[in-house]
Amino acid sequence: MEIVIASTNLHKIREIREMCKQLKNIDFLSLLNFPDYVQIEESGDTLEKNAILKAVDAAEKLNKWTIADDSGLFVPVLDGAPGVRSRRYASEDANDTENRQRLLQALEGMAEYKRSAYYECSLVLASPEGVKKNVTGRCEGYITDTERGRNGFGYDSIFMKNEYNKTFAELEESVKNQISHRMKALQKLIPTLESLSLQNDQQGSNNN
Repeated sequence: MEIVIASTNLHKIREIREMCKQLKNIDFLSLLNFPDYVQIEESGDTLEKNAILKAVDAAEKLNKWTIADDSGLFVPVLDGAPGVRSRRYASEDANDTENRQRLLQALEGMAEYKRSAYYECSLVLASPEGVKKNVTGRCEGYITDTERGRNGFGYDSIFMKNEYNKTFAELEESVKNQISHRMKALQKLIPTLESLSLQNDQQGSNNN
């Protein structure tokens, strides 16, 4: 069975594939396999709305089951910013470095207890007929005052998970994948994927 990851982000694609490696009967494609597909604009005002937009559009136009996520970093002392605009925090065309620098500047001089933050992931599974499952995952921590580590992407080099003494960018990928917001969301979705894969295998056997 094939399921499309509605993303061209190599880091995100690799993470999801690694997290779902126990699903032996599912082949995870990505939007990189469909170069003619034009991604829909992320116009929602919440992570959930954006994930639904991406999942439904790709599933309908590609005629395939699709997984889409939208993730963001939320800092309560900044009224939740960067939040749903995490990818475009510094500007519409900002890169990861620019976004991190803007966040560090916004928190400059603040005590650690004021720098609490959490990553949140909204993950949606859709068929060509529409949304089938919608789950969320959250990972809590705080923002460091300097960048640390070379792994990861996004805000990983300034996000330190509670109870760890390393940023996401300092952690081994295998460790991060066990504790991240995306993994927590996927853990809620995996039983549905397992059931879907089993149904697909049974249908295939019946057709034979």
